[in-house]
Amino acid sequence: MKTIYQDRRIRKNRARGKVAGVCAGIAQHFDVPAWLIRLVAILCFISFPVAVAMAYLVAAFILPDAL
Repeated sequence: MKTIYQDRRIRKNRARGKVAGVCAGIAQHFDVPAWLIRLVAILCFISFPVAVAMAYLVAAFILPDAL
């Protein structure tokens, strides 16, 4: 039996992704354009490069691939 949590889980979307698919997966989860999430990620990376890079790498390893 599937729950709402299992259906709406954030997943990497390698098909639409540029690097590891993390931003594309987040965009798909929140139903926003992927370019918007990528723009926010780049702006955050300019402000906090180490923290954003570490968060992206962790997400790339932890998030499951899209089905």
